[in-house]
Amino acid sequence: MTSPTAPAQGWHARLAELGIRLPPVAPPVASYVPAVRSGSLVFTSGQLPFVDGGLRRTGKVGGSVDVEAAAADAKLCALNALAAIDELVGLDSVARIVRVVGYVASAEGFTGQPRVVNGASELLGRIFGDAGQHARSAVGVAELPLGAPVEVELTVELR
Repeated sequence: MTSPTAPAQGWHARLAELGIRLPPVAPPVASYVPAVRSGSLVFTSGQLPFVDGGLRRTGKVGGSVDVEAAAADAKLCALNALAAIDELVGLDSVARIVRVVGYVASAEGFTGQPRVVNGASELLGRIFGDAGQHARSAVGVAELPLGAPVEVELTVELR
C-alpha cells in the first residue's frame, strides 16, 4: 500500500494511473446536497449506483441481484461519492478516507452485506492505499430509494 498522504502528483493522477474516471456528480433525488464540508471533514449524502442519470439496476441483493453485481454497484456508489467530494473541495485535498457506510437492500435471509460493501472498500484501498483504510458499517435494509440495491456514503478528512 502507498503512504497515507496523496501521491506527489495527486489523487487525480492516481485515478488516471488506474484507468478510473470519476462520473459527473449525480443530481440529488430529493431535498439535500451531494456533499457538505464541516471543518476538516467532508460528509457525502448516500450515493446510489447511478450511470448516465439512471440506476444501473434495481432489486434486492440475495434475490434478483447477486452479490457480485451488488459489489460492482457499491464501487459505482463510491465513485459517485468521490465525484461529489471532488466537486465540493477537490479530490486532491483529501488526506484520508475516514468512514464508509453501505446500505444493502437485502432479500429475506441475506446476510452477506459486508461482501457487497467490499466493492466500495476495495476500490478506495486501490485508489488511496493506506489513506483508504477506513472504519465501516455494512447494513442490511428492507428498501432503498428508487429500488436501488445499494447505497454508500463516505466521510473523508481533508489536509
